[in-house]
Amino acid sequence: MEGSSEIDPKLLEILVCPLTKGSLRYDREAQELISDEAGLAYPIRDGIPVMLVDEARRIDDDEASTKRLPPS
Repeated sequence: MEGSSEIDPKLLEILVCPLTKGSLRYDREAQELISDEAGLAYPIRDGIPVMLVDEARRIDDDEASTKRLPPS
């Protein structure tokens, strides 16, 4: 069931990283909200973003820059 839920675009507009208060980008494939500034990926479970730093996955610089590139 995970990965089948879509996030409401209006919700994405108002959510920010709880650590940096910066913007987030939606990774549909991984079902995560990415904070490039904090280097964290917040999971989305059953269509609900889990905006807890303790639940976030740390991403490395290579992964963050790769994900930012548009698909070819």
